[in-house]
Parts: sequence; C-alpha cells; structure tokens
Amino acid sequence: MALIALVALAAAPVLDGVAEQGGVLRGTLPAGAAQLTLDGRPVAVAGDGRFIIGFGRDAPAAATLGWSSVGTPQALSIAIAPRQWRIQSLPTLPPSPVPDAEFEARRPAELARIAAARAVIGSGDGWRHGFAAPVSGPVTGVYGSQRILAGIPSAPHAGLDFGVAAGTPVRAPADGTVGLADGPFTLEGNLVMIDHGMGLVTAYLHLSRIDVRPGDQVRAGQTIGLVGATGRATGPHLHWGASWTDVRIDPELLLAKALPDGR
Repeated sequence: MALIALVALAAAPVLDGVAEQGGVLRGTLPAGAAQLTLDGRPVAVAGDGRFIIGFGRDAPAAATLGWSSVGTPQALSIAIAPRQWRIQSLPTLPPSPVPDAEFEARRPAELARIAAARAVIGSGDGWRHGFAAPVSGPVTGVYGSQRILAGIPSAPHAGLDFGVAAGTPVRAPADGTVGLADGPFTLEGNLVMIDHGMGLVTAYLHLSRIDVRPGDQVRAGQTIGLVGATGRATGPHLHWGASWTDVRIDPELLLAKALPDGR
C-alpha cells in the first residue's frame, strides 16, 4: 500500500502500489468524489471510480492528489520514495554525435507523432492489472540509468532493454489498442506503441518486423512484431518503454511478476 498522509476529513481515495520514482499507483475514488487531479493536473477516472497515476524518474519527494467531495476541495499528500540510479562516467567519450542533417530534418515530425500517441487517454482496461514481460531474456539496460559523457550528463535511459536475438517474437504485455505502428524512425527504428487506457502507453523499439496496424485491438500475449536492430541500435535488442500521459515511467514496475535477478 502506498505511503500516504490524509490532510482532509472526507473519505480519501484508496491507493494500491508503491509510490516511488518511476512507479505507478492504481486507485479508487470514494463514492461521490469527482474532478481528480495530481499536482493540479486532471487525472482520467473510469466509470467505476478506478484510476492510475504515475511518477517520473526525477519526481519530487511528494505529490498532491486532489478531488472534490460534495463540492468541497479535498487533498491527499503522497510521499514518493527516491531510487538510486546507475550512473556511468565516460570522460573521454564525446557528448554529441556528428551532426546529421537528415536526422535534424526528420526528427521534429517523428517526435510530434510519438507525442501524439502518448497523449491519448483511451478507455481500455489493460491498465487495470499487472503486465507480463514482452520477451523473455536478459536485461541489458535499465530505466533511469545515465551516462556522463566528457562531464556532460546525457539523457537518462527511459526504458528497459532486453538482449534477445533478432527475430524473437515481441508480445503485448496487456490488452490495448495500437496507437502507432510505423518506421523506421531515426532513433526508434520500427516502432509500435500500445494504448492500455487511462493514459498508460507502452512502446517497442528497434523491431525488425511490425505485425500490427494502428487501431488494432491486441490481447495480452499477442505477437506485435519481431526483435531487430533498426534505428540507432548497436545490435539486436528490444527497448521497452512506458509512459503515463507525458510522464516516462519504469515499465518493470508494471509487471505482475518480477524479472529474474542477476542483471
């Protein structure tokens, strides 16, 4: 159960999960509650009062869940636990790649398409339950890790990398609707993004083949493509990303069953 502190006398939402950087909480609003917000931003709520919220890698120590009860504003303070990230310093590695005119020309439109897919607040139910890993294999890159290149911090790793062979089937971790299935993008290569409802979206990068189309309804365990090395990848692997609205979260924390140790 999440660590919470009630700051109002009205009944509070019931929260399930661990409130930590990169994590998610699922919750239920009390009867009669409405207008849910997280730090002032609207949060989608299902017809039965259920909802999901997420926290980014660098989320602050606390967040405020707000709602209205019989027209009266209410609030709940949520303590967000910090995490330790893998930081690697590479003082002799240049901080930026060689300028690429084609990349600079294509990238804005690609980012706009990806942002649009993340911005969908669908009504599906895939978000309600724990997920399954999209492939089985060793984890070679973890969420939140970061390299310091010649003293300049690079962007933190925003997903989970699996070191599996090219051609390995990639399976949907939960039910959802395909929001984007296209490529190759300059960085992501062949990319699939799945909307699981209520702002929860997952992404699958560097695929060698895409087996779904935008608008397809996929079921947990369904093959959506094959592992590859398209885009900017040093070799075959699957990069699995997840977001809640525009917040990049740790996909590993969506799993119903923990991944094996030994990474």
